[in-house]
Amino acid sequence: MFERLANPKAFLTMVSLDCRKLFFPSSFYTFLFIVASQFSLHVGAAFADTIVTSTRIWPASEYTRLTLESATSISYSLSLLKNPHRVVLDLENVTLTSEIQRLPGKIGFDYPYIRALRIGRFKPGILRIVLDLKTEVLPQAFVLKPVANYGHRLVLDVYPVSPPDPLMALLNEDAMKSAQANAHANIKSDVKAKDNATSNTKGNLETIRLITIAIDPGHGGEDPGAMSRRGTYEKNITLAIARKLKAKIDAEPNMRAALTRDGDYFMSLPMRLDKARKLNADLFVSIHADAFVKPHARGSSVFALSERGATSAAARWLAKKENDADLIGGVNLDIKDHYLKKTLLDLSLTATINDSLKLAREVLSEIGEINQLHKNYVEQAGFAVLKSPDIPSILVETAFISNPDEEKRLRNSAYQDKMAKAMLVGIKRYLAKNPPLSPRSKMVRLE
Repeated sequence: MFERLANPKAFLTMVSLDCRKLFFPSSFYTFLFIVASQFSLHVGAAFADTIVTSTRIWPASEYTRLTLESATSISYSLSLLKNPHRVVLDLENVTLTSEIQRLPGKIGFDYPYIRALRIGRFKPGILRIVLDLKTEVLPQAFVLKPVANYGHRLVLDVYPVSPPDPLMALLNEDAMKSAQANAHANIKSDVKAKDNATSNTKGNLETIRLITIAIDPGHGGEDPGAMSRRGTYEKNITLAIARKLKAKIDAEPNMRAALTRDGDYFMSLPMRLDKARKLNADLFVSIHADAFVKPHARGSSVFALSERGATSAAARWLAKKENDADLIGGVNLDIKDHYLKKTLLDLSLTATINDSLKLAREVLSEIGEINQLHKNYVEQAGFAVLKSPDIPSILVETAFISNPDEEKRLRNSAYQDKMAKAMLVGIKRYLAKNPPLSPRSKMVRLE
């Protein structure tokens, strides 16, 4: 006893060891060690910085989109500053990597709304992205869960306070072309010839009814559409054919065309319909390139809207795939988008579908002259992009991009030109048999 008191430190150590053996078995301490280790790992993961693996910027006249992609969701806060106009995006626990540092260099001088982009560590744990603006904007930020080949995405959409008017832009384009044509025609004309021409034609002037056609290149931006094994994106093929079709339509004396998108950027399905309506379009033609899991599928197809259901299982599958494009492209579901708030009240949907079927048959007949048809009749399904109740609308699947032979054709400029010409001939044949009203009847009320 006295020996133990003479060395109190050794005595206490012995007592503690004896007590541990008395009250707790060794397995209990092993369990505690495992629990503590797991807790430490979870805590460390919770406070680990998020790594942004990809950054993308899509500029357009309608809006500009900035996308940050990562393996885990990004927490953020958004603010808008004035004098000068700036958008500030604060990212929580995000590492300043080389991928993010490349963002400022992606801003082009011709970007419509963003003048410059700056990045810096605002304070510990907060990485700040500042967009210096050219004009006043309305920013929207939202997160998207992983879908298709994308991970978590933080999306920042920058909309102008005063959206561009597509009809006014089209009228300005027509006015410029008319002015150029008149200037060229009058270069060698003298005043006397002009007076004679005026007196001869006076009283015989008539107003030409310009037919407006909205051309919709499928997919774009964050939504690439179908992709071939060689890496050909549907969004690029559809835009190339759409531009060729627009050029051919604009060359017609009584027709004009406008694209729903004229660049590589995402537009939601409601935005495409809204643009066609603002253009007061007489017809709507959506251009796509089909795909299937097996490479042997081939042929062109033309679709119209169906109220009662798809005409085949394949048409139903394709409509679902095209309608799901908004999920891939990224739509802010947390905000009541003004495109989605509009209610269409119409009594002529059935008549419009009948007109769409007539248009589709004429186009299908012409396309069949340059490519094998997947089905020799027009199919119907519930395509969201065809749901304009007073605009005859069709969706053209130009060919199967998943088929190696047809993919080569789709990439060929001469074939694209033939496809555009076939669509134009079909449209003209439809218009010859079904001349549009003048002016176009407004049977739809938007609320």
